[in-house]
This record gives sequence, C-alpha cells and structure tokens, in this order.
Amino acid sequence: MAEQRLDRDVSPELTLELQAATPELLPAIVDLDRRCFGKLWTSDQYQREMDSPNSDLWVLCPVGDPRTGDPRTGDSHTTEATPLVGYGCLWSIVDEAHITILAVHPDYRGHGLGQRLLWALLKSAVARGLTRSTLEVRVSNTAAIGLYKKFGFQEVGLRKKYYSDNQEDALILWKNKLQDPEFSAILATFERSWATPTTESEQRINVTFNTFH
Repeated sequence: MAEQRLDRDVSPELTLELQAATPELLPAIVDLDRRCFGKLWTSDQYQREMDSPNSDLWVLCPVGDPRTGDPRTGDSHTTEATPLVGYGCLWSIVDEAHITILAVHPDYRGHGLGQRLLWALLKSAVARGLTRSTLEVRVSNTAAIGLYKKFGFQEVGLRKKYYSDNQEDALILWKNKLQDPEFSAILATFERSWATPTTESEQRINVTFNTFH
C-alpha cells in the first residue's frame, strides 16, 4: 500500500470514520479493490470476511462531508458521493494476525491514513489476544515497508515471484509480542499524536474512531 502525494482538493471539513465494515458498504469496498488492485477479491469473498468470526475488516468512510452529504444515509443533499477512502483486513489464525489487505484510495494517499488503518488492525489483533502479526509486501513498495517498520515489523524472508501480475517478489514481515505493554504503549502513542495534528495534511482530514472489539 503506497502512501502518495494527495492530488485531490480535500475540504478541511471532511471527516472520516474508522469503523468495522458493514454490508451496505460492500459495493464501495469492491470498487476500491478495483481501483487499488485491479481485482484482488470478489464481492462474495469480501462478504465472507464480514461474516467470518476469524476476520476483521475495517474501513475509512466519509461522515457528513458538507459537499456530499452522507452517502450511507441517502442524504438528499448528496450530489457526488465521496468514495470509500480506505480499508484493511486481517485473519485470526491460532495466535497470529495475518494482515491480508491494506489499501488507501489513490486520491487520498499522503495523509497518513494507511497508518490509521494499520493501527486499527493491530488494535483488533491485541483485543483478540493474538501474540504476533505477519504480512507480505512488494519489495518495491518502500512507502508501505517504512509504514510497517514504524509499528515494529521486521523483514524475515522473501517469497519469490509472489505477485502474479508482474512476478514481483514479496517481503515477509513479522511483528512479535503484540501483548507486551511496550507494544500497547506504541499504539497509544500513535493515537495521542492524532489528537493534536501538526502537519497541514493531518489538519485537513479528521478521523473519528468507533469502539473496537
């Protein structure tokens, strides 16, 4: 998941909500999948993730954007629905959180939204009692690799020709000791930093958080 420079003019009033995915957001999730990955998963696959007790699927979606209304409520003032901005998914496997997807809409990259999605996934993993997390990432995706390392992930291996579209290799990353107080402190530090935005990009988009598991 690349964090790129924002090209779209984002209103300072734009508020995004970080929440668990719901069935009415399924079409928007599939659309964002097509924008970011071409066609990674089908609608049925995303629905199974929502239904599975062993999956967490988190989304970033607009709330009350004055230019668009709220697309989830059918607000009559909606003229051009703001798309789903990002989503992430993990699988709970024994004591492991396998992060399968982390995606941000191309028009909204460069605002640290991938960081917030990763935070949500890891917060969910901690709440589930999982002790470690793993993921694969393209070797060329230096922005995503840098993001994961901010949360303590380390490179432990390589999957040759892992990506079918261009035969690119994937780095295998792991983060252990999710239940340690030190890691909870890292997550809390990220959350506190968002409460007092310091950069222009952080000030232009506000993110609210729903209750976790």
